[in-house]
Amino acid sequence: MQIRLLHGAAIAPYIDELARLRLTVFREFPMLFDSTAEYEAEQIGIYAQSGRSLVVLAVEAGQVVGAATGLPLVDVGAEFQQPFLAQGRDPASVYFFGESLVLPKYRGQGLGVRFFIERESYAHKLAEFDYCAFSTVERPGGHPLRPANYKPLHGFWRNRGFLHEPSLRTSCSWRDLRDSQQSAKILSFWLKPLPA
Repeated sequence: MQIRLLHGAAIAPYIDELARLRLTVFREFPMLFDSTAEYEAEQIGIYAQSGRSLVVLAVEAGQVVGAATGLPLVDVGAEFQQPFLAQGRDPASVYFFGESLVLPKYRGQGLGVRFFIERESYAHKLAEFDYCAFSTVERPGGHPLRPANYKPLHGFWRNRGFLHEPSLRTSCSWRDLRDSQQSAKILSFWLKPLPA
């Protein structure tokens, strides 16, 4: 398997592949995101426009089977910056991890760990940030679409040095699978200080 690190405009040739990957993985619990290829391509396009973005690609036999993204929080939508501003934290001090996506067949082979290592290393190399952060959607334990074998990744994230900051919360709307309309979802943040 090849790992490729892409920044800014170098991401553009992979937008369609990354959009397809998002469409596949984001349908799973807890995201349950019923989206379109056009919307997903637009979201990935944000990374291609940022000069300090990172996409980590996992490529097997010429196919993208996993990816992780990152960019400065100030390059993300205002709804992600607002919780930091409300607490007097500077969004410019935060490097934001977007998605970590791995097709089911390739899970459990260390890609998740590699994705975190590469993004943290890049954020540290930029020497502009005090924290790395990502957000997760909050779903009730008894959600009807929660698989019986679902295991939250909280332990994995803690082992990577991230701490949950439930007071840092935002809201985003999308249409869940099986729903006819969009509804607001609560996302909370996990943070990790970067070494000086």
